[in-house]
Amino acid sequence: MPLAAVKSTPAVPTPAAGVAEPRVIPLPPPKKPPVGLWGRRLRALAAAVVPPAITLILLLLIWQVAFDQPGSSLPSPLRVWADAQDLILQPFYVAGSQDMGLGWRVLVSLQRVAHGFGLAAVAGVLVGAIIGQSVWAMRGLDPIFQVLRTVPPLAWLPISLAAFRDSQPSAIFVIFITAIWPVIINTAVGVRNIPQDYRNVAKVLRLNPVEFFWRIMLPSAAPYIFTGLRIGIGLSWLAIVAAEMLTGGVGIGFFIWDAWNSSRLSDIIVALVYIGIVGFALDRLVGAIGALVTRGSAAS
Repeated sequence: MPLAAVKSTPAVPTPAAGVAEPRVIPLPPPKKPPVGLWGRRLRALAAAVVPPAITLILLLLIWQVAFDQPGSSLPSPLRVWADAQDLILQPFYVAGSQDMGLGWRVLVSLQRVAHGFGLAAVAGVLVGAIIGQSVWAMRGLDPIFQVLRTVPPLAWLPISLAAFRDSQPSAIFVIFITAIWPVIINTAVGVRNIPQDYRNVAKVLRLNPVEFFWRIMLPSAAPYIFTGLRIGIGLSWLAIVAAEMLTGGVGIGFFIWDAWNSSRLSDIIVALVYIGIVGFALDRLVGAIGALVTRGSAAS
């Protein structure tokens, strides 16, 4: 009987003994060109500068369109440039005891702020540290501080003029009494939040009160202290401008009041720009110092 025909399939070649089967090795994706240090800095600078610049240009355009009409109540940006070009381009000119650039006037105001805010910072940290150590002192004085800190700066001016009978110390006192409250309150809260482990270490090391203040209290409460200092420096700058409007002198506040009496609205707008830029710089300066001091702190 004939055998049925068997349909054969082609044989698959097998690798010889001892020879590894070849593998397909994928190639890595092409690497992007490395971005240098200057490239990263330029990108960060563009991200920080371009959005505010675009917003500023749009606001100036809206301002120009809104007030570029005869009889407008406020001058347009181009009108401000035409009227106060000297103040913008020459901030440090001196033509007399009362005729000087806005740069010098800002420096005079900053000098008063340095005195008042410096006193408020030192006194506020010391008083806040003492209050933060006592629960009863915190409960008794915190409501009083909360009431006093809501008093507007100009409300203190008649009291200071009656007490000092001079505009210079009166302005410094107004700055001091305005800026001290946030420093006291934030320092006291920071001292209250010092971990108990730190206090136990101080007891083991037998630190005296001065050593505990410098080595434990200040480093631990530094983030809270600098938060109060940032608030205080902003209030100080607000207070000096308001106080100078009434006490006179060569500060930026009195310049605004004098320009108003002379109907120089363009000069007032330029002075407001100066005030805003200086206030922003002061806040950033205190914030940068705080970030440097509190670097590595768990609370920061």
